[in-house]
Amino acid sequence: MSQLSLAIALDDQATFDNFYAPTGTPQYLAAHCLREQAQAYVYLSGALGTGLSHLLQAACQQQPKAIYLSLQGLSEYPPEDVLRGLESSTMVCLDDFDEVATEPAWQQPLFHFFNRCNDSVTRLILAAHCPLDALEVPLPDLLSRLKSGVALHFSDYRDADLRRLMQYRANRRGLYLSNEIALFILNRTTRSTRVLMAALNAIDRASLQSQRRITLPLVKATLGL
Repeated sequence: MSQLSLAIALDDQATFDNFYAPTGTPQYLAAHCLREQAQAYVYLSGALGTGLSHLLQAACQQQPKAIYLSLQGLSEYPPEDVLRGLESSTMVCLDDFDEVATEPAWQQPLFHFFNRCNDSVTRLILAAHCPLDALEVPLPDLLSRLKSGVALHFSDYRDADLRRLMQYRANRRGLYLSNEIALFILNRTTRSTRVLMAALNAIDRASLQSQRRITLPLVKATLGL
């Protein structure tokens, strides 16, 4: 195997305009940083469901010839094949970076890839579920490179933030989601942005198909609650 086919289709819903980021939060600062394209290298971290993948894909949506790649499940592949030629893009967004960051076989290839991105003036955005200071990278030279840019750690969304996130995304679709209904959904589903957005998608489809506004009976029937 000399080359891997790793193209990933971007989620059309993953845009900066569709990203809920309260002012002053790390998510807000990261969105501003990626949108303004002021930094050549950015490291983002946070728990699953805090918006990492959304932001990386949003950055790729607005940048021609950008590449988004999740490294999940790729640690066993030859790193040279995974990383080969990526620096020829204008920007590379590597998601789930913690999947490979501590693997011995990936240390030198990642270090050289980082240098190639510097040489070709390619923006590099990394996202991981582990803060940079807690990432146990065995190669000091690679760790030094990883600490050379902006690093932001996302806090988990609180319940109030998750409610507002649902209402924000509903509003972007032209839907009205009351506090009562948003809290009903939040209290009866997993507190995960992916689960909540999947529920909102289902409710949106049901509302459109039935030509009914979003009510508790509609939500209960749609989600089986």
